[in-house]
Amino acid sequence: MSKKDTGVVKRAIATPDKHFPLADMPAIKALCKSIEIVKPDIYIDLGDVGEWSAFSHWKWKRKKAPPLEYLIKDFDKDVKDVNKGMDVIDEALDKANCKEKYITEGNHDDWLNMAVEKYPYIPEYKFANAVHLADRGYKYYPFGKHLKIGKLYFYHGHQYGGQYHTANHLRKLGCNVMYGHWHDLQQMSATHMDGPKSAWSIGCLKDMKAEANQWLSNRRINWAHAFAIIDFYGKGQFTVDVVQIINGKCCVWGEMIDGNK
Repeated sequence: MSKKDTGVVKRAIATPDKHFPLADMPAIKALCKSIEIVKPDIYIDLGDVGEWSAFSHWKWKRKKAPPLEYLIKDFDKDVKDVNKGMDVIDEALDKANCKEKYITEGNHDDWLNMAVEKYPYIPEYKFANAVHLADRGYKYYPFGKHLKIGKLYFYHGHQYGGQYHTANHLRKLGCNVMYGHWHDLQQMSATHMDGPKSAWSIGCLKDMKAEANQWLSNRRINWAHAFAIIDFYGKGQFTVDVVQIINGKCCVWGEMIDGNK
């Protein structure tokens, strides 16, 4: 769909929590194929790009953590696995010639920064350093910071929760906002004095099987795989198309995309 024919100034793709190496790879492949079709000008990663289990403070909740030298091997494995996953997406972005890239740090990503606070002599494990954001060409928004493009804000999504977290975001922020974190699909809209506003929760790209989420203890979940295509027009106006991925398949602009192949 040509931007020239629709009046689109810039087109973006936003993606939620991948939790590499626990990402759902058919969903990731469907995303990458979609990137090559859409050819976005802008790419926005909403954070929790990695699971980062080696850095989790929850891991040592019931027992004392060993000395740092016993942790480094697992740290390095996490860093290698997450970079490998990011390489897959960056390769698709390179093919689409997408140069404008942003990432809003997630709570899992922030675990690396917490580790460096505890062990300040290993700054190479800070999140931005560990995944080489500068070398990859990403503009980095630290945990809790909001990216604004046009009249739409983006961030990880952790600040306001509850069953109806999109309504809570809209009520608290009073602006258009898109986020991940909660792994489900929600949208809430309201008309304010200065016009309509909406909040979008755009799911996740994590493996949803019980084996990859043992902390849930087989609890039923309402998660969904998805990403968003956002078209920006003049004066910051925009439209949002949330693309759901089911069993590794999605439909973009009438074309069926199969990430299982």
